[in-house]
Amino acid sequence: MVLNYIWIAFFLIAFVVAIIKLIFFGDLTVFSSIMNGAFDSSKTAFELSIGLTGVMTLWMGLMKVAETGGMIKILSRLVGPLFSKLFPEIPKGHPAQGSIVMNIAANMLGLDNAATPLGLKAMKELHELNPNKDTASNSQIMFMVINASGLTIIPMSIIVYRTQLHAVNPADIFIPILLSTFCAALTGIIAVSIVQKINLFNKVVLAYLGTFTLLVSGLIWYFSTMSPEKLSQVSSVVANLLIFSIIVGFIFLAFIKKVNVYESFIDGAKEGFNIAVRIIPYLVGILVGVAVFRASGAMDYVINGLGHFFAMLGLNTDFVPALPTAFMKPMSGSGARGLMVDTMTTFGADSFQGRLSCIFQGACDTTFYILAVYFGSIGVKNTRHAVACALIADLAGILAAIFVAYLFFH
Repeated sequence: MVLNYIWIAFFLIAFVVAIIKLIFFGDLTVFSSIMNGAFDSSKTAFELSIGLTGVMTLWMGLMKVAETGGMIKILSRLVGPLFSKLFPEIPKGHPAQGSIVMNIAANMLGLDNAATPLGLKAMKELHELNPNKDTASNSQIMFMVINASGLTIIPMSIIVYRTQLHAVNPADIFIPILLSTFCAALTGIIAVSIVQKINLFNKVVLAYLGTFTLLVSGLIWYFSTMSPEKLSQVSSVVANLLIFSIIVGFIFLAFIKKVNVYESFIDGAKEGFNIAVRIIPYLVGILVGVAVFRASGAMDYVINGLGHFFAMLGLNTDFVPALPTAFMKPMSGSGARGLMVDTMTTFGADSFQGRLSCIFQGACDTTFYILAVYFGSIGVKNTRHAVACALIADLAGILAAIFVAYLFFH
């Protein structure tokens, strides 16, 4: 619903701006620019979607191998003790615990098709423990905020788009996204814990969060000591090494479990092909809307206004052209994806703005979509502090994305 209003606004605002430019400034080319932009962007969206087919097929095949090989169950066991402390209202051994951990594990692996059903199942099981059916419980809010923070180990879909747009090293945003999404998730957990008075100084919680925080802080410190050239080389090698090691781990684990690895890969690859084809109309729609908005000059007015504002504060404004992706992400994943692609197409996949838009895309998730789907599925009307805490997590992810982008790529 939100994307519907945003899409309509793109066209209406573009029309008004174009009329003003025609009448008051005598710009006779504005409408031809808008139409050319619409047609060119629809062609670009189609070509991009078709090009995605091969890589998407490959990745979904590998993810199926990970799923059948038991990687989700391993992740579930690893993070289970932490989540038992973050959800103190859930009785020990209750089915909701397993569903929550499985959902988070699937999200971390980027298995959206598996994560959503598991998330809805977890929310339903949490609702059985909720005495007030119209109001979100503490556990439901914590679960929703963790989902909205978008904690993901491998942002493969973003890497796929960067590959299609001819980035020199498509995986160079891997570590920056990992750092940003961790900051978002940690901030969301802290925000909810403060409101719900959850003791984060519990030794189990401190062991998990402290270890992750020290690791992330150490990475930031280590990379900050390097020159930009060396940082680019090291992060590129580390990112590609980690990704390939994880893929090999998926295959090896499935082999150990006596899974027919090749058949499992083929099953997942078929699904990847279908996903790549299904996104064509969505990508065409959003890219045309963004192209019309940009060609009319409305996007320039927004960007220039933000640029002047941040310049008045004495800040470097190179990050401003990527901000539309950050603003869109909490509202619409497909809308943010379209703006990310538009930014990379306009400035270049390897530009600072193009890379930052990718980091914004991976730093957090679609808060309002998750809120609507998860709470809507169980009829919760009073979401209490869920939205505020989720938006705080989103803001932390956005600020962290800007920081690491300047650290890695500026």
